[in-house]
Amino acid sequence: MNNIILVGMPGSGKSTLGVVLARRLGYGYLDTDSFISQREKSTLQGIIDKKGLGYFLETESSVGSEIVCDRVVIATGGSMVLSAEAMKHLKELGTVIYINVPLSELRRRLRNYADRGIAMKDGETLDDILAIREPLYRGYADIVVDYRDGNSLEETADDICERLKKY
Repeated sequence: MNNIILVGMPGSGKSTLGVVLARRLGYGYLDTDSFISQREKSTLQGIIDKKGLGYFLETESSVGSEIVCDRVVIATGGSMVLSAEAMKHLKELGTVIYINVPLSELRRRLRNYADRGIAMKDGETLDDILAIREPLYRGYADIVVDYRDGNSLEETADDICERLKKY
């Protein structure tokens, strides 16, 4: 399969970048968070609040494990990487790209965690989830794209396209 799978922390820009990249490549686009939200008829935070973090993570894993597509840019939820089953399946579907954004920039972008639908246990911080997830993002990634201050979405998409040609 010839898909592009974007992984990274909440606030790393996967969804926004995914739209630009899909347009540039002439691919379809799928945002797993939006898909889950539509399927459950609720916001991500609403799902977590009403049905619990465990339910949300199981749903996300199930969605990630069942995707069948070709020539699609898939922007995963930040916690998709916690599901080995989903990530194994996604790696079989295409090239996994980790969008690596430093914690200071994530903090700047993510002002209100409470409404964002971030899969966090009570008491966990952004630092905690980055410490848990970053090794997983890197482990599954075929390509790592590091955030560059001042780069536009178009420049980042250009960088990814160039790297995909070499991959």
